[in-house]
Amino acid sequence: MILEIAQIDVKSGSEAEFEAGITKAAEIFRAAAGCRSFAVRRSIEKPQRYRLLIEWDTLEAHTKDFTGSQAWKDYRAMVSPYFEAPPQVEHTELTLQAF
Repeated sequence: MILEIAQIDVKSGSEAEFEAGITKAAEIFRAAAGCRSFAVRRSIEKPQRYRLLIEWDTLEAHTKDFTGSQAWKDYRAMVSPYFEAPPQVEHTELTLQAF
């Protein structure tokens, strides 16, 4: 299992619009092949910063199958107008789950 972490900083004052868009976009991820879970967290210290935590079966399910697809384009259309800058994305694999 791969965890995608996307850090998104949104334009000041557009937080509510971004949250509405990402809520709608969650259905796109629910239907995406290989997508196991989708969560969004908002920073307390920097309220314009969000982190998307998306679990994929494989790296390729995200990078080859989803990214660039029509579903990905639809997702980006819902949220990218609110981006301050392009998202920072990384993929992680579990090294330790202590408890």
